[in-house]
Amino acid sequence: MNPYRSALSSRLSAAARLGAVAGLLCTIWGAASAQTAGDGVKAFIEQQMPTGKGRVEIAVGSLDPRLQLAPCGRIEPYLLPGTRLWGRTSIGVRCLSGANWAVSLPITVSVFGPAVVATEPMAAGANPSQSSLQVIEAELTREHGTPVTDPAQLVGRTLTRPVAAGQVIRVEQLRMAQTVASGDPLKIEMIGRGFVIQGEGQALGAGSEGQPIRVRTDNGRIVGGTLRGRTVEIRI
Repeated sequence: MNPYRSALSSRLSAAARLGAVAGLLCTIWGAASAQTAGDGVKAFIEQQMPTGKGRVEIAVGSLDPRLQLAPCGRIEPYLLPGTRLWGRTSIGVRCLSGANWAVSLPITVSVFGPAVVATEPMAAGANPSQSSLQVIEAELTREHGTPVTDPAQLVGRTLTRPVAAGQVIRVEQLRMAQTVASGDPLKIEMIGRGFVIQGEGQALGAGSEGQPIRVRTDNGRIVGGTLRGRTVEIRI
C-alpha cells in the first residue's frame, strides 16, 4: 500500500472521529448545524496535520464539565499559540455565531512511523551492525529526540551511550566513529581559488570523518580544518 495514501486515510479517519465529537459538542452547545461544525473540524485537521509522516491517530478528550456555555450557531476550531499537533495537546474552539466564547479542547495526536531498534544490548562506543538492528513501526510521539529511521544512518557511527534490546535508537545517541587519534600524522591541504598548498602535520586530538580537527604543522603553526580521510582540508 502506498504509505502516503495510508497516512492520508488515517488522517481522514481521525478527522472523521473528531468531526463526530464536534457534532456532539454542537448538540450540547445548541449549534444550528452539527454537520457544518463537523465538516469544519475535519477540514481543519486535514490542513494542519503533516503529510507523509506516517500513520496518525487522534483521540479527543472532554471539556471541563463545569463550563457554562451559551448556545452557539457556528463553531470554529483553531490552533492555540505555540501549539504543536504532537502528543498530548489542545486545540481551541470558538463560537462565531450566537455567542462569544472560546474554549480549549484536549486532544492526543499519536504519530506512528519507522524506527530502528536494537535487537540486542549494545554498549557505549559500539558500532551497530545490520544483524543487531531491526526496523519497526514505533509511536514517534512517545520518543524523546529524533529516532533513526534507516539503518544506513548508522554507517560509520558509534553509540555515545548504552542501548537496551528493543530500544529505539535516536540520532542524538550517535557520533561519527573516530578515524584519527591524537598525535597521528596527517596531510594538510590549503585550498584557495585556483591553487592547492600541501604540507604535513600532527593531529592535536582525536577526529572523525567530516568533522573539524586541529593540527600542528611542521613549522609549529596550529591550524584547523575538516578531516577528509587522512587529510585535513583547509579552505582559504
